[in-house]
Amino acid sequence: TENEPPDGGYSWIVVASTFVIMGLTAAVLKSFGLFFVDVQQHFNELASSTSWITSISIVMLHLGAPIASALSVRFTHRAVIIVGGLLAFSGMVLGSLGLSMIWMYATAGFLQGLGIAFAWTPGMSTVSQYFSKRRPFATAITSAGECIFAFAFSPFFQWLINTYEWRGAMLIIGGILLNIYVCGALMRPSKKPLCVKSESIEFEKHIKSDSVKNSRDDIPTFQSQPKKIFDWTFFKRVDFLLYAIFGLLAAAAFFIPPLFLVPYASTFRTDEYQTAVLLSVLASTDLIGRLTCGWFANLHLTRTILLLVITVTLLGISLLLLPTVGTYTYLAIFTGLYGFFFGATIAIHITVLTDVAGMTNFDSALGLFMLIRSVGGFVGPPVAGLLVDLVHDYSIGFYLSGTTLCLSVVFLIMVDYHLQKKKMKLIKKLKISEQKNPSLETSDKEVLEITQKTCDD
Repeated sequence: TENEPPDGGYSWIVVASTFVIMGLTAAVLKSFGLFFVDVQQHFNELASSTSWITSISIVMLHLGAPIASALSVRFTHRAVIIVGGLLAFSGMVLGSLGLSMIWMYATAGFLQGLGIAFAWTPGMSTVSQYFSKRRPFATAITSAGECIFAFAFSPFFQWLINTYEWRGAMLIIGGILLNIYVCGALMRPSKKPLCVKSESIEFEKHIKSDSVKNSRDDIPTFQSQPKKIFDWTFFKRVDFLLYAIFGLLAAAAFFIPPLFLVPYASTFRTDEYQTAVLLSVLASTDLIGRLTCGWFANLHLTRTILLLVITVTLLGISLLLLPTVGTYTYLAIFTGLYGFFFGATIAIHITVLTDVAGMTNFDSALGLFMLIRSVGGFVGPPVAGLLVDLVHDYSIGFYLSGTTLCLSVVFLIMVDYHLQKKKMKLIKKLKISEQKNPSLETSDKEVLEITQKTCDD
């Protein structure tokens, strides 16, 4: 129909551009653990102090998300992505100077994190605007860029560090990040308005009256709505707040394992390239998890949020078991399991956010969601680093991460319960509306059936 997202054509160019953006942002952030030991030894700092570089990047990724969303609405997604590429480039290049730990916080932490936020957030939002029916699979493909690039970056970054030392490696990586500028130039806005037929709020606006007139105008209509720079009403919605708390806990856990996997693997007396292979294993299984889960979610055999509950639970369990192994082989196996379930989780968690918040003002919902998540991303790595300094054992970070993820599942279940309760109320109101209008034309009844089917989906 006229107001449906295109779901094809230039949409795939947008997917390809976002695919590269994901690889040049998230993969670089995920692979920063390769610099951890060198940076720590160069400045003679504790693990907790060094982990603040990654922590600041993560918190800026989240705090910068609502700013990026607002700027995308005010200007364009394309312009914000281009600025993000320039910021990420500047942060990495200036960080290569290695003047002090504070300098690293400000450059490799603050500037790079803000640049990632400005590229990542509008990129994912643009993909959501270009797709409707194929949105889960399109999101999975774009997020797979992080895995494929991380798979290639792990040995490549290690080679750069060995050849040019860590500062020379960061300088070269900064130049690579300039490719985000090119990807941003390809992100032209969708010419078609967003369809909001999946938003339960729109249904309620049309069916709250005691009686429904025998008019096509009174049937729930699918139409585009004006966007707000910030829709603060999301904070009044219980389902959104519960999902945001899940995001906060998940963010606290997500960024701990990649940070400590490299130093933990070194306790097995492996050489540096064997350690880098672990990151490649992590990236490859991450990719398989994303594509598999995205494909399965696109079949609509079960509710996406239930699929997310399963993947997060298994992710938490795999992280709790990872530090219990005694050999490098088993460590590689559990790293693969962790990567698979992590990829499966990442592939669908933004799709679930669209189910919770709807597509009207999705830029605002994504920005606010990332803002709340920032607390977890800011606290997680430093707390884990502090525990590592106290017990002198990197395995404590994996225990903390797995426990936090298992706790986050409780809030996911509460979100699902709330959404199902809301859906049943809507279906009940729709049936009452249809019963009060037995003279509705066939085409009008079909609209009601479509509305009910949308609720089920």
